Amino acid sequence: RKEFVDLYVNYVFNESIRKPFEDFMKGFLRGCPARKWKMFLPVELQIILQGHTRCDWNLLQKNVKYNQYKRLDQTIRNFWTVFHKLPEEKKKMFIAFLTGSDRIPGYVLEHFTFTIADPKVENPDEFCPYASTCLRILFLPR
Repeated sequence: RKEFVDLYVNYVFNESIRKPFEDFMKGFLRGCPARKWKMFLPVELQIILQGHTRCDWNLLQKNVKYNQYKRLDQTIRNFWTVFHKLPEEKKKMFIAFLTGSDRIPGYVLEHFTFTIADPKVENPDEFCPYASTCLRILFLPR
């Protein structure tokens, strides 16, 4: 029985996926040659490929740029008060809303920034905040 289980496990986890994995590896290495990846430690490579899973939210606040707002405007102070009270999962959902991903790219944790802009709408109470994911701009009505 042990031999049967060993052979079955080997088939399921190795043999049955050998061809699809080889095809994937071939395509991956075409775009990302293995010799370039050898300079990274495994943990560094994981961050580069997956992004940062943890964020320093105070650093994020410090790096934000403002367009037609000032750091001490009441709308901005209210935004950050509410933001810092959110649970971690909701903060990541905000990052996903803003950027399209719930993770910050691996190479820019200290330099990651976004802009909070006033959309200059006539009646701000009729508009919800919206984001430009490509430019990382949060349009936040007053």
